Formats: sequence, C-alpha cells, structure tokens
Amino acid sequence: MSFFSWIYDQFSCDLAIDLGTANTLVYMSGRGIVISEPSIVALNKVTGKPEAVGVKAKEMLGKTPANIVAIRPMKDGVIADFDVTERMLEYFIEKAKEKKHLIRPRIVIGIPSGITQVEKRAVKDAAFRARAREVFLIEQAMSAAIGADLPILEPAGNMIVDIGGGTTDVAVISLGGIVYARSIKIAGNEMDEAIMQYIKKKYNLLVGERTSEQIKIQIGSAYPLPEPLYMEIKGRDLKDGIPKTIVINDTEIREALKAPIDAVIEVVKVTLENTPPELAADIVDRGIVLTGGGSMLKSLDVLLREETQLPIFLTEDPLSSVVSGAGKILEDLDLIKKVATY
Repeated sequence: MSFFSWIYDQFSCDLAIDLGTANTLVYMSGRGIVISEPSIVALNKVTGKPEAVGVKAKEMLGKTPANIVAIRPMKDGVIADFDVTERMLEYFIEKAKEKKHLIRPRIVIGIPSGITQVEKRAVKDAAFRARAREVFLIEQAMSAAIGADLPILEPAGNMIVDIGGGTTDVAVISLGGIVYARSIKIAGNEMDEAIMQYIKKKYNLLVGERTSEQIKIQIGSAYPLPEPLYMEIKGRDLKDGIPKTIVINDTEIREALKAPIDAVIEVVKVTLENTPPELAADIVDRGIVLTGGGSMLKSLDVLLREETQLPIFLTEDPLSSVVSGAGKILEDLDLIKKVATY
C-alpha cells in the first residue's frame, strides 16, 4: 500500500447506501453495514428542522402534535421531497462516521430500475449536497444480485426479484449487464395499505401504518398455511369513534393481499416472457432468486414456485442484499465501472 493510499484510508470513509422507500441501509468501507433505519424524518413545521430521523421518527408515526409531522421523503423508490431527503441523507452519512474525516466520501447508491434521468439526477444532487465527493448509481436489482452472490459476470442467465418497500424490481442479468428488467411501484408499502383498506371496509375499523405492517409480518401470507394464524388488533371504530379490538386470521389477510401479490407475480411472468431463449434455459436450471423485505412474506416462494414451475430461492438476508451488493461494488473499482449507471 502506497503512502497516499494509507492517507486516503485514514481520512476518508466511502459509503454504500440503499436509499429505500421503507428503510435506509448504510455500508461503510472496511466495516460493513453500520446503519439500518426507517426512511422517515420527523419535521418541526415551525422551525423547519428535523426533530428525529430513522427509528425515533418511526416511533412518532401517528403520534405527533400539530407542530411536528412525520414524513417519508421517498415514495415508490424515488425522491418525493428533495429537501427532506437531503437532510435524511446528511444525517445518516454523519451518523455513519465515527470520527470526522477530512476527505469527503465516495458514495454508491442503489436505485430502482425504472426511474427517469430526472429522478437519477435528484438522487445524485441530494448525495452531493450531503457532502459526497463522488456518486455512483447502481440499479437495485443488479446490486441485490451481487449481494446474493449470483455469478453476474458469467455468460449465463440469472433472474432476481427484489421486493422492497416502494418498488418491486425484476431483472435478468448476464455478463455483468441487465438483459431485461421491469420495475413496478407495488411492494411492501402497497401490501400494508391493502391491509388497512381491507380492515376499514370489512370491520369499519381504522388502523395505522405500524399496526398494518405488524399484521403483515405476523399473520400475512401468500399461500394457505399448514396451521391457521390469528391476531388481536386494536384500532378506532369509524361508526362510534371509540377504540375497539377485533381478532383477524391469516385467510382474511391473504384475501387483502391478493391484488398486490398478483401484480408481483404478473411482473415476474412478463419478465420471463421477454427473456431470450438461451437465458430462459439457464433460469430453468438456476431458478429465481427472491430478495428484499417484501420477499419475507410467508409462503410467497411457494406461490411463485406454483405459478412459474421454476425453483425459487430466498436469499439468506433479504433486507440487506442491495446494500451488501453496493458495498462489494464500493470495494471493487473495476466492478463499479462495469455495473454503475450514470
């Protein structure tokens, strides 16, 4: 290692960021994943300054006084509120550093496959204004494939389905490039919303985002389960306006989740239909790899296997595949040049 390389390592902290709709994960060069927090900012409307970011801000969802508003600055995988995203990024970048670094970081950021050039520019600008030295954008499907240790540089078809909070990205990768990709704005958040609307319609009960997410995690499923699951939930009765408790089961939640799950299956089928025959033959042998928080829905792999008649594999750590892949890219300059999008 040269003297200048040693100086650079001592005074810089390169970062890989999965700027997700639901969660933001940060990987630091040499240290691994250092931050995994919700992409939420609690903003004081009077001062315009953040009161809390991440975990603390999520705890405030639905519980804030009139002068504080909890904002999700990312919507459907892209920046919905530029200023708040910039503040959130700045907060996470500063938090990731244990000490002050003299050299501004090089940053790799995961983005959905379907975003426009304008949206890409917005992500880069937010990172530069949060004091990045260099910014590289990498498509989340590619990053997830690298994080899942798929042999992306081989002349063979690898298919990945990344179900995040705001988007579902499906891609077929070969020779270090994306051969075909589709991205839809239906994923984990849409599932939460579907549960809220179902309970509201069937039981006249209003439940919040956090409750809906807990229902999905605890008793949500894509395919009938061996044993029935039940959950007691609390909300506000829309008729009487008073708190009320009901018990729901997995069959009801499966019914609630049918539309978003059908949309995910449809995008997988469309991708398979548009895959070149030689690569399709590889996918028959290698199967489809599922990643992202939304892929953790119970028995989703079982339903996909039934619908596609292909082997389905869930990655070891679905939540961190994108940021782990971005971290591997960060550590390999040659790989950055091959897979980064500008």
